[in-house]
Amino acid sequence: MKKVKYAVVGAGHLGYIHLLNLKDIPSVEITGFYEIDKDRKKFVEEKTGIKGYDSFEELLDHCDAISIVVPTKSHYSVAKSAIKHGIHIFCEKPFMASIEEAEEIIKLAKEKSVIIQIGHIERFNPALKFLQNEIKNPLFIECHRISPFNPRGTDVAVILDLMIHDIDIVLNIVDSDLIDIKASGAPILTNNIDIANARLEFKNGCIANITASRVSNKRLRKLRIFQINQYISINFLQREAELYWISKSINQDDDIKTLAQIESDGIQKILNYKKFSFPEYNPLKEELLSFINSIVNGETPPVTAEEGRNALEIAIIIEEQIKRKLERIL
Repeated sequence: MKKVKYAVVGAGHLGYIHLLNLKDIPSVEITGFYEIDKDRKKFVEEKTGIKGYDSFEELLDHCDAISIVVPTKSHYSVAKSAIKHGIHIFCEKPFMASIEEAEEIIKLAKEKSVIIQIGHIERFNPALKFLQNEIKNPLFIECHRISPFNPRGTDVAVILDLMIHDIDIVLNIVDSDLIDIKASGAPILTNNIDIANARLEFKNGCIANITASRVSNKRLRKLRIFQINQYISINFLQREAELYWISKSINQDDDIKTLAQIESDGIQKILNYKKFSFPEYNPLKEELLSFINSIVNGETPPVTAEEGRNALEIAIIIEEQIKRKLERIL
């Protein structure tokens, strides 16, 4: 099979990790990377043995696909140049800095038959993937994504830095139109919003309550989904999932615990519980593999540019709503 000639644009912390993962994918031939910081370029060249190009345009002449791992404000210009060369794009989130940029890139990519995949990495968490079929008609969703402060990523608000992961997940699992958004938040350690909460209401009645913070002494990544006769809890960090559900009789499976027997209107119900644990995995490598497979097979990627645009739109609405509230307070 012909290898995909691949390059990385941006060799900072995450771009460097992209390069290391790409080296482990047999179907990829890494042709180089571009990094504007000369000292960083030299460091990455020495560590990886991969050629760093002095010119971004020259790099584009030597690849079929790229990872865009530069600050969000540069996503548009990099993507536009790549599309002109007919180069497929893996773009780290957030997709673009504005909806207008996202829509133009989507339009240009379609005209050139360029595949774009967005780096919403939690879609590849094994706990979420395993329980995807259990998610049928959510009524209430809770998301918590909390991290200790890290200067990296503070060029954007916590909504685009962290919350956008959960926005993408919610939009992916709720099959209904969004009808209302209520958000609040505050800048705590930076000039950007560092903690935020958003309540999303969907036409089918589902409510999603999403909290994101980079002002904490611990990390937390949890998703809770409540639906008729069932509750699903996913711990993204620990790669664990818990499933609670109602049945009419006691299950004899040794892996299933009976937590309670409930009688309602003369009908006995059994509350069951099962815990699932998953081995360590490399979600970034899985993302890149799925992108490569989409290129090789001419398939739609698992996280499309349109989905990236949709998550971005909601994130921007949330951020703007919070900023308007803060203008009245501060």
